[in-house]
Amino acid sequence: MKVITVVSAKGGVGKTTLSANLASVLAASGRRVIALDLDPQNALRLHFGVPLDSIDGISRATLSGEPWQSVMFDGVDGVTVLPYGAVLEDDRRRFEAHVDHNPLWLAQSLQTLRLDASDIVIVDTPPGSSTYVRTALCAATFAVNVVLADAASYAAIPQMERLIETYAAPRPEFGGVGYVINQIDQSRQLTKDVLKVLRQMLGDKPFPGVIHLDEGVSEALACDTTLIHYDPLSQAAADFRSCGNWLMAAVDAIAVSPRNVA
Repeated sequence: MKVITVVSAKGGVGKTTLSANLASVLAASGRRVIALDLDPQNALRLHFGVPLDSIDGISRATLSGEPWQSVMFDGVDGVTVLPYGAVLEDDRRRFEAHVDHNPLWLAQSLQTLRLDASDIVIVDTPPGSSTYVRTALCAATFAVNVVLADAASYAAIPQMERLIETYAAPRPEFGGVGYVINQIDQSRQLTKDVLKVLRQMLGDKPFPGVIHLDEGVSEALACDTTLIHYDPLSQAAADFRSCGNWLMAAVDAIAVSPRNVA
């Protein structure tokens, strides 16, 4: 399997929406794709039609010792969803302590799913530095760093780069990081100026592309689905497909040998 970890140094960059739509694009190619939510907000499921009143997820399953297969949902677009789940505050703290105690927890848990080599797991994470991001990077085959074309994102890039260098880059099976600039509004001159600076800053680093701002993204979420499913002819949907196709080619080029994470 290939594990794509989606990260961002700051919140509000549309990371969860990107994760969901990338999962849909990759699943459309015929691959088995699992969208895994490591964010306590438990929002990734909302893009795939998982019932709003469902409380099941990997947090509850881990604490109770249940297999993850018991909390898998068949989502729209053929994506299998592993929600974070709904837990009380004390249980969330216990779960985070469990993950923090074992940085390889996610890698070990994914091994129990016995996925095929061609299967893809897309992991959505909370913004910034956390135990969730660390364990996700320790399992990553490839990382996607999501930023906006604004000064705050520009300033925060080094923070996430340090996390990737610490937890993902030293592992031989890690294939690298790509940068996606999200919610681009071409009508704003400031956006164009910052986008130009970001491109110069990233230089020759892998750059899957930009995602244009699209009101259809919010409309799709209101309908419990992805933009790829809701409005496949929109500009942002085309951007998601372009990014997903680039990403699939990038991860398929990474040779991952079997390893023991026990």
